[in-house]
Amino acid sequence: MTTTPPEPPPLPRALTSPWPVIVVITGGWLITTLLAFTVEALAPWRPVSLAGLGVGVLGTSIFLWQRHAVRRGSRGAQSGLD
Repeated sequence: MTTTPPEPPPLPRALTSPWPVIVVITGGWLITTLLAFTVEALAPWRPVSLAGLGVGVLGTSIFLWQRHAVRRGSRGAQSGLD
């Protein structure tokens, strides 16, 4: 008699959605950028905060591009992006 191990339940949609993470991290970089440009003591953080925003925009753009490719059925697109 062989028993199969129990299968874990699927994660809730709220835990698999990337949008809350994107919004929170982007908000953090926006606040950092605003503080870097308004508080003189944080002036050395200006390039870092702008780079953070730029990388976030680039990463989000790639994610959206891949998701669009999945939805249109492109053969080379990543799978699992809803």
